[in-house]
Amino acid sequence: MAPDFDFSLSTLKTSFEKILAQNYKVITCEQYVSFKQNKTEEKILVNRVDVDWSCKKAKIFAELYNQLGIKGTFFIRLHGDEYNPFSFENYRCLKFIKDSGHEVGYHSEIIDQGHIWDESAKDCLVRDIKAINNMLDITIKGVASHGGLTGLNNLDFWKTNKPAEFGLLYEGYDKEPAFNLFFESLYVSDSNCRWKCYRNGVLQKDDQRTLREHCEANEPVVYSTLHPETYFHRHIYE
Repeated sequence: MAPDFDFSLSTLKTSFEKILAQNYKVITCEQYVSFKQNKTEEKILVNRVDVDWSCKKAKIFAELYNQLGIKGTFFIRLHGDEYNPFSFENYRCLKFIKDSGHEVGYHSEIIDQGHIWDESAKDCLVRDIKAINNMLDITIKGVASHGGLTGLNNLDFWKTNKPAEFGLLYEGYDKEPAFNLFFESLYVSDSNCRWKCYRNGVLQKDDQRTLREHCEANEPVVYSTLHPETYFHRHIYE
């Protein structure tokens, strides 16, 4: 089957409707921790959203999920030039996401920060968690490492540190038994406007099936990462 690179919001909504019709239970990353403790035979889709560029687009995702009656985990940045989460409109968008019952987590860049600012990555993480918690009056449960332009790998921090040390349940790619989702699932991402997938942590070369197509194959555990800036109502430049 030829790859389907239609990233319109209408197609995304239709895809989720078909996924739900396939009897998938759509859950957040935090909910996966509980699911794993009380594992059932249900097919699940862990619904992750990386807010790399636009809080406004993230709000559109939240509105779509609200219409479908599903929840997602939205990982937000604090230090990128692309958006300021504390701006008038962006804070309003993030507050809407939180108030709609979606999980909010931190899209961390702590190795980048430590290198640029000559500070401890641990100190950066602790400070950033506090900032998000205070901003939205929440207690975040997870972080997911962001890949930027520095050439550094923010995941390196977790080679010698564990989420629980920072009051967290998980890091998006961690190998801790309580989570370990990336290595125990089919991971599907729309990164760079192209679909790709990993099975139990191994890239499946040339497999460009969409999230919907993978779910139609009845994968038992699917871990999806979507990027709101990839999607549009009419065209990519709107």
